[in-house]
Amino acid sequence: MAGLVTSPPPGGPLVVQPLRRRHCAECRSGPLAMLVVEGGAPRCLDCADLGHLVFLPRGDTALTRRSREESALSAVVVRFNRRKGRYERQGVLVEEAGLARAEERCLADAQARRRRRVRDARRRAVEDVRFTEAFAAEIRRLFPGCPEERARAIASHASLRGSGRVGRSAAGRALSEGAVVSAVVASVRHVDTPYDALLMSGVPRHEARRRISGSVEAVLRGWRVPGRVEEAAQAPG
Repeated sequence: MAGLVTSPPPGGPLVVQPLRRRHCAECRSGPLAMLVVEGGAPRCLDCADLGHLVFLPRGDTALTRRSREESALSAVVVRFNRRKGRYERQGVLVEEAGLARAEERCLADAQARRRRRVRDARRRAVEDVRFTEAFAAEIRRLFPGCPEERARAIASHASLRGSGRVGRSAAGRALSEGAVVSAVVASVRHVDTPYDALLMSGVPRHEARRRISGSVEAVLRGWRVPGRVEEAAQAPG
């Protein structure tokens, strides 16, 4: 019978999804969606004593493995791929009760994974708060004149998880002075100068940075002196 495998694989029967219309050689039912080849002739699943099994399509490796573990009888289902010239696995036939037990095991694992993700998220949130506070403290150490709220805002922005910003770099996580200064400079550039407006008006980035460099340095000089910003804010206008 051309196009049909006839030898079962180790570990259980082999079931074929035929490409052509086939009928059972024993009960004459058909055309068959699945069949077993015995003695060179096709048999339906009922005649092959596999009719009580249910089909589990491929795709979920853990569920497939556990379904076979939970089933006293199981079978591999294959179909011939003409383009590739080979049989390819389509899924398995397993006992319905075994499938139900396997689904319960997978569900328990999924619930455990969800609980672990919640715990990990809480742990990361605590770590992020501590790191942001440390980053803000380092900003205040290097720039004692920087307002506390501004330092926290810069630290929060620079250290946002998954942002790829300087605070998430190796240097940032190590609270290196270069990384902290870079975060402060970037904030001053965007918040305290017309840098963004220059970019929006078509000024090239390097030229825009050149134009606002004096303003950036003026803010940084003020922040390097304790109380300079507060005194300036309290001075009569």
